[in-house]
Amino acid sequence: MKRSYILSIASILIFLTGCTTQKELAYFNTITSGSTESLNAQIKNARPEPKILVDDRLTITVSAIDPNAVAVYNLPFVSYASPGSDQIYSSPVLQSYLVNPDGKINFPVLGKIKLEGLTLPEASDLIKNKLSEHVENPIVNIQFVNFRITVLGEVLRPGQFTIPNERVTILDALGLAGDMTIYGRRDNVLITRNNNGKLEFARINLNSDEIFKSPYYYLQQNDVIYIEPNTVKSISSQNIPLYLSSLSTLATLVALIFSISKN
Repeated sequence: MKRSYILSIASILIFLTGCTTQKELAYFNTITSGSTESLNAQIKNARPEPKILVDDRLTITVSAIDPNAVAVYNLPFVSYASPGSDQIYSSPVLQSYLVNPDGKINFPVLGKIKLEGLTLPEASDLIKNKLSEHVENPIVNIQFVNFRITVLGEVLRPGQFTIPNERVTILDALGLAGDMTIYGRRDNVLITRNNNGKLEFARINLNSDEIFKSPYYYLQQNDVIYIEPNTVKSISSQNIPLYLSSLSTLATLVALIFSISKN
């Protein structure tokens, strides 16, 4: 009877240890209604402009009152064939500029221009100033082609996602990936970032409103988000019969020691 009692107690303790509480599954459970104004200010201050990095691809279009005057500064549209097929895509695609290892692009007529480290508005102003020597009132629009993020681990749909508007938060990323599973740790999300050739790692807690102050709340191109499994997933992925066998052996040993101590 004592052995059965000890085994039952041990089993209950292991079960309770592996359980995930509702509080652990909820995002931002420290937020109160009175903190809204403060959080809005924090989010605004944490909103950085994405900067151009080496290996980024950019589309750059130049327009002016006289379209013929800027035609030479625009790359032509191209059509591509489907892989393994002779069929041509019906919608032409605007060619892009690759930022080379020196941080430069090769722009028509103007030659090589260094854009690495600049925001899109800054890069637009730089090219506009150079064009103003040749064209009256040019307008320059620049967009990222390869602004992508990757979400891995305990989410419903892990994968790589292209962001068209260059504005994405950690919450947007989780939404694109179908949100975390119940096995994902909300309090220890890993973000990997390439910051001008240097690899950065940061861990954030989505159970706290402190994330809104973080420079990692807004993501940058090529960020990787990894959601690690919680204790429940770790236990369930192991050999359950081995755990039960070990538990039975431990319970027998405890019962034996208890019996000897009684004598």
